[in-house]
Amino acid sequence: MKGITTYLIFNGNCGEAMKFYAKCLDAKLDLMRFSDAPMDSPKEAKDRIMHAHLQRGSSAIMASDTMPGMPHQDGNNFSIAIGCETVPEIDKLFAALSEKGKVTMPLQETFWAPRFGMLTDQFGINWMLNLEQQQK
Repeated sequence: MKGITTYLIFNGNCGEAMKFYAKCLDAKLDLMRFSDAPMDSPKEAKDRIMHAHLQRGSSAIMASDTMPGMPHQDGNNFSIAIGCETVPEIDKLFAALSEKGKVTMPLQETFWAPRFGMLTDQFGINWMLNLEQQQK
C-alpha cells in the first residue's frame, strides 16, 4: 500500500478552500478543473475542481467539487483514499471494505488509473481505492 489520504468533497468552492489551505500550510497545490479532463463535462461544471492535490513533505490532502446538482452535506463530505500498488491488493481491499456496505463506483479503468473504485462501508465511511499507473 502506498498510503492513506483524506479526500475532501466541496460544493463548488474546492479551489478557494484548497488555495486557503495551501497558504496556511505553506504547501504545494495542483488543481485540475473538469474542463481540463479528456472527457466531456456539463458546462456548469467547467470551472469546478475535478481533483486537487495539496502536498507538504510526506503529508497530503486531496479534494474535488461535486457536480452541479449533486447532493452535498457538510460534515459528510470526505472519503478515505487508499493508493494501492497491485491489482490483487486493490481487489482484496475493495472486497473487504465493501462487505455489508454499498459500492458507489465498482472497480474500473479510468483515464487516470488502471483501476479505481468507491464505496461506503457498513459504518457509513466513504472510501476511494486507486491503483496508480505503473512507472515505465
